Amino acid sequence: MKSSHHTHHTHHTPRAPRTTSLLAAAVAALLLAGTGCSSKADSSGSAGEGADGVKTGPGVTDKTIKLGALTDLTGPYATLGKSIVQAQQMWADEVNARGGICDRRVEIVVKDHGYDVQKAVTAYADISSDVVALPQVIGSPVMAALLDDIERDKVLTFPQAWAASLLGRDSVQVLGTTYDIDMIAAVDFLTRTKGLDKGDTIGHVYFEGDYGANALEGSKWAAKKAGLKVVGQKIKATDTDLSAQVSALRKEGVKAVLISAGPAQTASLVGVAASRGLKVPVVSSAPGYAPQLMKTPAAPALAALLNVVSAAPAVSSDLAGVRKMVASYKKKYPGSLIDSGVLSGYNAAQLMGTDLKRACENGSLAREDVVKAHRSQSNVDVGLGTAQNFSDKAQPANTSTYVHKPDAKAVGAAVNVEEAHTAPGVKEYLASRTS
Repeated sequence: MKSSHHTHHTHHTPRAPRTTSLLAAAVAALLLAGTGCSSKADSSGSAGEGADGVKTGPGVTDKTIKLGALTDLTGPYATLGKSIVQAQQMWADEVNARGGICDRRVEIVVKDHGYDVQKAVTAYADISSDVVALPQVIGSPVMAALLDDIERDKVLTFPQAWAASLLGRDSVQVLGTTYDIDMIAAVDFLTRTKGLDKGDTIGHVYFEGDYGANALEGSKWAAKKAGLKVVGQKIKATDTDLSAQVSALRKEGVKAVLISAGPAQTASLVGVAASRGLKVPVVSSAPGYAPQLMKTPAAPALAALLNVVSAAPAVSSDLAGVRKMVASYKKKYPGSLIDSGVLSGYNAAQLMGTDLKRACENGSLAREDVVKAHRSQSNVDVGLGTAQNFSDKAQPANTSTYVHKPDAKAVGAAVNVEEAHTAPGVKEYLASRTS
């Protein structure tokens, strides 16, 4: 009897502070209600105060926290968009099963823009006044069009886009690395492991716009350091046959090729290169690879020639957090392929959850306070890869990258070749860029 009383007692002590803070909040709410302050704020519609004393604003009521997703479910990144949407919904369901965040149910409002900038601008206007933050916005061109609105509205946004042009804004957070850092890591990988040497030429096939331009900045900087020459080939998102580019690169005698595009372009480049006897190593940015490619005729060439540089581990990683996510996702969406988008989307949602919890502890879920809570964190690790530093808006959240390679038998059809590390030169590059 005595022992059971004892356990009962220890079980209670850690909860005491929570009760006192709730009591304090209730008292504060009563005092505010007495002054008529809270009702006045509510009627203005911009900010109010929940019954629990937590300040609210757009997208937040006493019962719900609404988040927004501007995704691509019908355009070039449709498979990726579907993965991100499903992974973030899974996160919301898990959070709600545990009682929500700040005792509120999390809801995600999803809008498909099909990678069309005008549709995205309209969709943002539709939902911006009803959400507190955006854990997903797909596309560098879309982000470029929305940057000023997002900053004006103080909506914390995690883009599924990694151009360095998105840095320097309070409300916008590039998760992981930017494209230029990935390409510096790619050049380092090629010189370390594929025998590239001073005087060699490498090709770089890249999408027009912020994605490709930023990637090219990185490859050119790294190549100059290593005494290599870069030959660029700019392509459009609609270009899916890269025969002409391969011919041009072959004429230049390239010893390796970098690609900063989408999965269709990577498959064409590697497939055509292999069939025309340009059997050189190819390194892609993370958005340029998808597991579906290992079901195409280009699969053997991809397995032989391709590596992928990414701020995230491969989904086949044995990290406990990643394994748990993969198991949950398989159970919830049994028919769906698991790709890097699942991990990317789930990671963004987990990090958003961390920010919202911090904001709640600080007593306000108003949009600008969610941004403040986000920027106050310099070492956030949700167990899905590497820790993120959100304290400096001018810098990416991380500088370390993994290297993967295609493997048809693995979950996500990729395996880690190198664990996360910051490539030599990255720190110097970032310092030169901000000075």
